[in-house]
Amino acid sequence: MTDTLQIAFIGTGLMGRPMAQNLCRAGHRVVAWNRTVSKADPVRALGGTVAQSCDAAIRDADIIITMLSDGPTVLGIIADPINASALKPGATWIDMSSTKPEEARAQSSALRTLSISHLDAPVSGGTKGAEGATLAIMAAGEEADFDRVKPALEAMGRPIYVGPTGCGQLSKLANQGIVAVTIGAVAEAMLLLERGGANPAAVRKALRGGFADGTILQQHGERMTTGNFKPGGPSKFQLKDLNNVVNEAEQLKLTLPLVQHIHARFAHLVETMDCGDKDHSALYLELLSQNQ
Repeated sequence: MTDTLQIAFIGTGLMGRPMAQNLCRAGHRVVAWNRTVSKADPVRALGGTVAQSCDAAIRDADIIITMLSDGPTVLGIIADPINASALKPGATWIDMSSTKPEEARAQSSALRTLSISHLDAPVSGGTKGAEGATLAIMAAGEEADFDRVKPALEAMGRPIYVGPTGCGQLSKLANQGIVAVTIGAVAEAMLLLERGGANPAAVRKALRGGFADGTILQQHGERMTTGNFKPGGPSKFQLKDLNNVVNEAEQLKLTLPLVQHIHARFAHLVETMDCGDKDHSALYLELLSQNQ
């Protein structure tokens, strides 16, 4: 493949839209498709094309990128015979959605029969990382396939090869466990500071550069204390990812006490408090409900 590639981008939601736009900025030929077609329209402004169907987007693509809600949705697109017939032999399918490791392996197996290589390459960094092309990209599959498509991945962030098929999704599950547990810890710290009379913004500033510092403290700590829960990473997706962490831990016969605790709290936030469309920093609201 040359450095300039024809890329089908499937799924231009909160994360997918800026990712596709960054591919356009890097000079790649991007053909985008989304079930709600209007969500793909912003790609046009940067020279991309919007397809009216998934198979039209996939046709002649060197790379197909999926950024969708879950694994079954991606597998459904792969299994559709109309889409399969549009695939260019030798193309590479990169699933950047957050799914289960076993679903990544199923994708790879299905695509291998169609002479299409596959990488599972989920991301971390939220909408800010997507917009700034600074996403952490955890890519798995055949290393030669990773090397071949690395220029495209670099247009969206910092890609790192982490191992064979499924290990990208396993890495994302580890990431999401860390994120969720840390959100819980930051929520407790912010509430402690507020109820104790300290200035949370000043304390966050004081902690910069220390062991407790990080994106979640600074970004989500501010969200919590200002009440800004506009979704960057919706809570319902955090819960989905935690469901996958718990499922993987069960398969590996592992007990993960912190993940199990935070999983129950996110389930309460989403399913009982109906906050699934709020940012995952809204776990702070679940903590407040325990401290009325």
